[in-house]
Amino acid sequence: MNSRNSGILKHNDLMNPGHLGCPGCGATIAMKFALQALGEKTMVVIPACCWGVIAGPYPQSALKVPILHTAFATAGAAASGLRAALDMRGDTETTVLSWAGDGGTFDIGFQSLSGAVERNEDCIFVCYDNEGYMNTGVQRSSATPYGTRTTTTPAEKWKKTGKKNIVEALAAHRIPYAATASIGYPEDMIRKFEKAAKLKGGSRFIHVLATCPPGWRIGSEMSVKIARLAVQANAFPLYEVEDGVNYTLNFRGDRKVKEYLADQGRFNHLTDVDIKQIQKMVDAEWNLLLKKAGMISP
Repeated sequence: MNSRNSGILKHNDLMNPGHLGCPGCGATIAMKFALQALGEKTMVVIPACCWGVIAGPYPQSALKVPILHTAFATAGAAASGLRAALDMRGDTETTVLSWAGDGGTFDIGFQSLSGAVERNEDCIFVCYDNEGYMNTGVQRSSATPYGTRTTTTPAEKWKKTGKKNIVEALAAHRIPYAATASIGYPEDMIRKFEKAAKLKGGSRFIHVLATCPPGWRIGSEMSVKIARLAVQANAFPLYEVEDGVNYTLNFRGDRKVKEYLADQGRFNHLTDVDIKQIQKMVDAEWNLLLKKAGMISP
């Protein structure tokens, strides 16, 4: 897959200069691509998360589209209400984009999100996943991978459980469209946002891997490279699920997990035995995904 831009960015840049994100912030890169795909007729719902800060304090804004800031647990409900209000005004063109971190998607916001997609609300729900509660000091979430050292899983107490499969959870609601994306593959990401925008009338969910240089303990210049390596090592596969059951793989990686982990300080405590265990876990999840996509026999 070619990760270079080949003219797919059709819309004007809808992010102002001077946002409050950290250097190399994957979440800001993700928003930039998403809005370039969706265009200016978009309203963004943002619960408590890094982006609640990145957007800037009122009356300033990092975005050239309207933002509705809401409580941590309520992005799904707030997006549903905004969609209903637009529909009552006869506005069926504006896209409602719910934009939450992994805390507001996997954990604190899951109840609200599940309720919204069970009702099949006509919104695009996005998790920009930096794999932890980065805005409040790098605490572990259920999106934090096995083996990660955070402030709440320090030293030898590193996280001993795996990452929740949020796309599986959303696909189980049998929504029209769910997909993964990575800031390391912008063309794939933008294509998926454009596809989601065209599938009006129901819930769409996109899970975006968005690196966090301070939380992952990488240099800001490594942000995109690490996001790309995650895909190439099958630690974050790119795929789509339509109607909850039809799986399509977009990329098959051939790199070892060790290469993906090597430059991240959050994993530098792991032994070779630990890394082999992570490789085994990644291989098992990858083979399960291949089965669901009909690419190998059950």
